[in-house]
Amino acid sequence: MQTHRIVLDPPAGDVTPAVLAIGRSDFPKVLIDTLRRQADVGHCMVFALSRAGAARCLLDAGNIPIGGDLGAAYAGQFHESDPNRDALFEGEGSAPIMLPSFAPRMYGARYRKIFFQDSGIVDKCATAIWTEDTCFYVNFYRIAAQGRFSAAQRERLGTIAPAIAASVARHFQEKPTPDLATLFATRAPLASLTPREQEVCRRILAGFSSEAISQDLGISLHSTLTYRKRAYERLGISSQSELFAIVLRLLAGPRGLN
Repeated sequence: MQTHRIVLDPPAGDVTPAVLAIGRSDFPKVLIDTLRRQADVGHCMVFALSRAGAARCLLDAGNIPIGGDLGAAYAGQFHESDPNRDALFEGEGSAPIMLPSFAPRMYGARYRKIFFQDSGIVDKCATAIWTEDTCFYVNFYRIAAQGRFSAAQRERLGTIAPAIAASVARHFQEKPTPDLATLFATRAPLASLTPREQEVCRRILAGFSSEAISQDLGISLHSTLTYRKRAYERLGISSQSELFAIVLRLLAGPRGLN
């Protein structure tokens, strides 16, 4: 049977596409597309910092042509002079960290010239999360053609930062990410659902409308709505966003980020 999917603009704060792309080769593209829809982020770079002092650039995606060079320069030496470094290491723990607002005066002259003036970056926000001895440092940039983040965009980034940080960390871990079917079959509370309720919920997470779920599973619309209602009652939730939050929590929990 042919699968039907209705694609809509994701609502405010919805980073489901990035979460569902964890472990896939197109994760960088899905991530930057999600960030652009949510807060008009121009470029995203991710670094892995270790307690021993090493740094690596893991992701460079967006509209900065010299992004790769900047990533190499930061990982090579400039991470040691990043004014956010103390906040990153002082915030060591399992909770995501939101870094202070960007201000050019925070940076030394050489750092400022290479990373902002030469690249055209005019604003940035950043978040980070520790998993064991690695800090995943996620940076969101805007260039001169875009202007600085608005207050609303900055607030939006603050809202989605925990989910983005957890998704990035999970993607770059060595252990494979379980697919949704495995997650539903093995992890509470999702495993408490009946097989049909699990099938409906997995399709909800994948962006299927109720009508498309009915067609894909070969059941009536009434049955689809009934399975969804029963599943939500079992999980103690009332919306797709709450279902997504459960999945993200399981991916980012002790058995997910380790």
